[in-house]
Amino acid sequence: MSVVRTLLLLPLGLLALQASLCHAACVEVDSDTEAVVDRGFKLGCIYCKMRGEVQATAWVDWWFKAKDDVEYTKIYTYENQKWKVLDWRFQGRLYWNGSKNTADLLDGSIYIVNMTYNDTGIYNCSFYRKLTFSNSNFEFESHIIKNITINVVPGTTRGMASILSEVMMYVTIIGLQFWLVVEMVYCYRKIAAAGEEALRESAAEYLAIASESKDNCAGVQVAE
Repeated sequence: MSVVRTLLLLPLGLLALQASLCHAACVEVDSDTEAVVDRGFKLGCIYCKMRGEVQATAWVDWWFKAKDDVEYTKIYTYENQKWKVLDWRFQGRLYWNGSKNTADLLDGSIYIVNMTYNDTGIYNCSFYRKLTFSNSNFEFESHIIKNITINVVPGTTRGMASILSEVMMYVTIIGLQFWLVVEMVYCYRKIAAAGEEALRESAAEYLAIASESKDNCAGVQVAE
């Protein structure tokens, strides 16, 4: 029995060991596009590295084009754990929200506090990466550009799908509770009926035994 248990637990142990050796996966999630005035907002920009074992350095430039502008303006740069806000419109409001304590960036997101209507427009995330292959002293540079159109609204707006989803969630919860009550009442009645039937059978059996005992006693008296 112990051998069988060991054979069953062995695959689980191997899976646990493999899971402990795995690194966190990188997922390029799109940024939100609707900000609320006077609140903070995160501009997401993730650029995953396909070869995790290769050494690399990365840097990020952010550009902005307001809805009335014709050209992009460079507003922020981050490289070698140093950053600089380059546009007066974002001075004191724009902060780094990406990868920390590393030159090999995967997340180049920024955070803007106190969003205004003037922040509506298109933000450009220019992500640069240089891969260094130590065996061959070969370097490879890659570059991606992600455009994010941001709309600043007075308050959080909810779509019809979100409202319907919430309504259906409450309807489902209420329906499940009602079904649970009905099921409990049905089970209670069934158990009560079974108990009454068992009592009736016991009473009938008791009466039959008593009647049989009475007949036997009567027979014994007649014989005497």
